[in-house]
Parts: sequence; structure tokens; C-alpha cells
Amino acid sequence: MEKHISVLLEEAVSSLNLKEDSIIVDCTLGYGGHSSNILARIKRGGLFAFDQDSEAIRHSTDRLQKIGTNFTIIKSNFVHLKEELAKYNVTEVDGVLFDLGVSSPQLDDPKRGFSYHEDAKLDMRMDQENPLSAYEVVNTYSKDRLATIFKCYGEDKFANNIAQKITEYRCQKPIKTTLELVEIIKSAVPMKFRKEKHPARQIFQAIRIEVNHELDVMEPALEQALSLLKVGGRVVVITFHSLEDRIVKRYFQKKCEIDPVIKGMPNIPEEYLPDYRLVVNKAIEATKEELEKNKRARSAKLRVIERIK
Repeated sequence: MEKHISVLLEEAVSSLNLKEDSIIVDCTLGYGGHSSNILARIKRGGLFAFDQDSEAIRHSTDRLQKIGTNFTIIKSNFVHLKEELAKYNVTEVDGVLFDLGVSSPQLDDPKRGFSYHEDAKLDMRMDQENPLSAYEVVNTYSKDRLATIFKCYGEDKFANNIAQKITEYRCQKPIKTTLELVEIIKSAVPMKFRKEKHPARQIFQAIRIEVNHELDVMEPALEQALSLLKVGGRVVVITFHSLEDRIVKRYFQKKCEIDPVIKGMPNIPEEYLPDYRLVVNKAIEATKEELEKNKRARSAKLRVIERIK
């Protein structure tokens, strides 16, 4: 587990602008890479960390206890951010971090069913108490619903073909394992396209997003995170695919916009100016050095917004 490398670690933590007494929320604790680094820098502050994965929580609790005791781990989806923090009388914070997507240890554990390289039961649940797994999606969703998920969440051009093959196959018997699904996907994709990239990559991504409602929870969670910020506080978001990044980019831009009706006025009244500013206009990406050490950083994008009034 210790081999797990947090993506954009230094860039994310430094973007939070930490002080010794900062109150910080890590919405995606995972295996504690970002959280342990944050905790070491806020000796008089406090860390609240969210995760749905019991295994990740167990691992991270041990890791964080070696650094300090000023942390609280909350087993919940970050869409319940304000509600959960209110239980600890926390109504404002200095920073919030989101490191979205599936963590490397989850990908690397064959039992979790996230990987299209390893054989396992179809699962893909980040919260293992979630009643919906990849098995239900693949075996019970209609052909049209599967095709829509593959198009919208996987942006896969063979979405219809793949949905058709899956529904044909499962008429004979249920699809139970990851490699069984991979073979069905391969059979639906023309040979020349199989050489470009693994044909199952985008389909597995799409199923994972559906199982964990990853895109549905993003905007409500961002809204809550921004409303919790003190003046000078920041929200830092790391995304790993274009759909996530698009949601974050558009949401942040919307929050920093001046109403177009008054934008051209020479002296805009203070109350009409936005409450937030973009700290970086263009997303921060991994350096060449980081990419050499960690190829999973290649699609990562980091965006930062700050409350200014």
C-alpha cells in the first residue's frame, strides 16, 4: 500500500495555502497521501477527511495517527459535506481538496473489479455497502441505457455495438467477471481500433462512474465546499478525465463571472463583484518528472478557486 503515489501532491497541498491553524477538508481521503501531507503542516489546525471505502479508512487511520491526533475521518460520500461537518459544529473552513476518481490501490486490488487487466467479480463499488455494483449494471440495464452510459460517461464511439453484444451474451448466461466482459467488448470493436488503445478502458470508466454516481455528486459537493470557505480559503480539485474537468472548469468560471449586463461599467459596485476568483486560469498538469515516476498522472488536471469576499 505504501507504494501508492499521490498525483500532483505538492501542487495540490501548496495550492491550499496552509497555515498552522488551518481547518481543512479532504473530501477524498483514499490511502492518505494528500491527507498525511496536510496533517503534518497544520499542527494547531484540524483535518476532516471523507471516504466511503472501509479498507482505505482503516489504512489511512493508521497512517495519520503516526503524524498527529487532530484529524477526524467521516465515512460518507462528500455530497453530504455540510451535513456531516455540522455534526462537528464546523460551519466554515480554510480549504477543501477533491482528488477525484478511483485510487491506485483500488485499481491494483483485483478483488475490487475495477481493472480490465485482472480477472475478478464485476464490482467497481467504492463504497462496498452500495447495493448497486457493476454486475447489476451489466446484467440488468437495457441495451439503450447501457449505450447511453457508454456514450455519455465513456465517450466511446462503439457504445451501441458494445451494448448490443452485452445484451446478446447475457441472454445465454449472466456476465460475472471482468475478463468475461473484456472479451465481449473486444468482440464488438473492429480489430484496427483495438491496437490504438485497450477497447475496455472507456467502457470500464463509464460503468464505474454509473455505479458510484461520480458525476451526479460533483456540482452539489462543489457548491457546498465553496459555501463553507472563509475569505481567503480555497477549493482545490484534481480530475482524471475530461467529463469531470469540464464540470469543475465551468462551475468555477460561473462562480467568478461578473454579470454580463454590468461587465462593461467603469465602476462596478462592490456587491455586484464575484465572491470568488480563479487562482490559476489554466489547469495545472503533472511535470515531466512526475510523469516519469507515475504514469497515472498523465490525465490529471488541477484547478483552484479562492473566496475573496
